[in-house]
Amino acid sequence: MTRVRIDMFASLDGCTAGEPSPEHPMGADWNRLTEAHIATRTMRERVFGDTSGGGTTGIDDQYAAAQFAGVGAEIMGAGMFGLHANPDPDWKGWWGDRPPFGVPVYVLSNTAPRPPIPMEGSTTFHFRSGSIQRVLLEASDAAGGRDVRVGGGVGTARAFLRAGVVDHLHVAMAPVLLGSGPRLWYDLRRLEETYEVTSEVAESGTIHVTFAR
Repeated sequence: MTRVRIDMFASLDGCTAGEPSPEHPMGADWNRLTEAHIATRTMRERVFGDTSGGGTTGIDDQYAAAQFAGVGAEIMGAGMFGLHANPDPDWKGWWGDRPPFGVPVYVLSNTAPRPPIPMEGSTTFHFRSGSIQRVLLEASDAAGGRDVRVGGGVGTARAFLRAGVVDHLHVAMAPVLLGSGPRLWYDLRRLEETYEVTSEVAESGTIHVTFAR
């Protein structure tokens, strides 16, 4: 059965990395929030092509591996793809020639329609406008019974949470205080009442909070 999943990174005070820019494609505070995640063996191998076996193998790595498992399609906002900073119609995203997705990726964009962009490693970017429910239906069909993962930015994630369509939310809360930036939990009061909530503290001090139906 297809589930809708989100994995997010936040600070202890609930702030996210900020808006993408050419200087900081994932947001100005991305490195502070994801230091432990990037250091895992899974991320070093899956995203950076490091096959040496290096990287951490503890709790953070278990959650990193789970992010990739069972995903059949991805949905992301235009900022995560890079359209806001790069209006060039030939732009192929922040992710290089071989993006780490390996599945169809649906980019929510007001500039759609655009032709799909096939990339190395079985990733194809599709550009869609309209309601998130309509895009989710298409992504679910493409997933072929596997899960649909909703990526960032935070505005995209929050839209799916407010729509009540998310089955599994994992938030890695880094042991840092940002004090400013987009708030993950804003206007999501009592979200926990519709999920079973668990938490686990990793060796890095990251708190992994899971909301599951």
